[in-house]
Amino acid sequence: LFVIAATAGLGGGNFASSMSNITFFYPKAEKGAALGVNAAGGNLGVAVAQLVIPVAVSVFAFGTFDPALPMAGLIWIPLILLAAWGARRYMHNLTSARNDIRGSLSALREKHLWIIAFLYVGAFGSFMGFGSVFPTLIKTQFPDFSSFTVLGATLTLAFLGPLVGSLARPYGGRLADRVGGARVSIVVFVCMAVVTGVLVVLLDSISFIGYLLLFLLLFTLTGLANGSVYRMIPTVFELSVASDDPVGHERKSAAALGYIGAVGGFGGFAIPQVLNLSKNTTGAFDTAFWIFAGAYLLMAGVTWAVYRRPGTRFAAANV
Repeated sequence: LFVIAATAGLGGGNFASSMSNITFFYPKAEKGAALGVNAAGGNLGVAVAQLVIPVAVSVFAFGTFDPALPMAGLIWIPLILLAAWGARRYMHNLTSARNDIRGSLSALREKHLWIIAFLYVGAFGSFMGFGSVFPTLIKTQFPDFSSFTVLGATLTLAFLGPLVGSLARPYGGRLADRVGGARVSIVVFVCMAVVTGVLVVLLDSISFIGYLLLFLLLFTLTGLANGSVYRMIPTVFELSVASDDPVGHERKSAAALGYIGAVGGFGGFAIPQVLNLSKNTTGAFDTAFWIFAGAYLLMAGVTWAVYRRPGTRFAAANV
């Protein structure tokens, strides 16, 4: 399982390389939408896995496969091979894109890489973290609504969260193209804090429909934040990297896209741990959700202080 997890991690490298490729095809004014559409396809994998794997296991359990559980992994092999062929056939077409070790190492020394990575933990990390724990949260809070059956497979409505979050990501990027990524990110982070706070306050009295709708709204906001935060990267590096830098802002920006995506994924690990710690120590999830709400407000404040504060070159350029 560790070997599978390690090789699956190479998929994160594929994501980073595809996002870097995207930047070469679109002007700055359209990069937010382009990056959002490209990333939305990858993010949809969370919803697809939650929906398809139980069905595949159940369908093959009625056939000749015994046991059927290995199908949870085997069904991905044809898709992986198809993706590899597609990448070789249609993506290997940029003479200006190379395996840039120097650019990657140089990008690590840029402070804005780490600032935006922190913001991306709240955006993409929340998407991944809530996507992984949403089924458990529904089962814990509303056991009567935790599952339903399709083709003999036991499914949960939790796949709707990652689905709406993925579909919202391109709109976050497109909106950021129009009004600025930092401005959109600030508003979205504040809204995420408000929705999280409402969840805590109403957790013990809300109906399942209300609970589901609030979480779907939270997932939608994470998708918007994913698109808007990523949109900031090319502009921030263009403004922060010196014109005489031998590496150049484009190479550093391309490398930063991968690093920030990797660091942001840490939230997918942290959120379940914080929720579990809150449940074990206090008997409820309230403390964890208040921590998340406070973190979102902090991220909104950091975004304003660094990228929207009047008088800064980032605010003047409407990052």
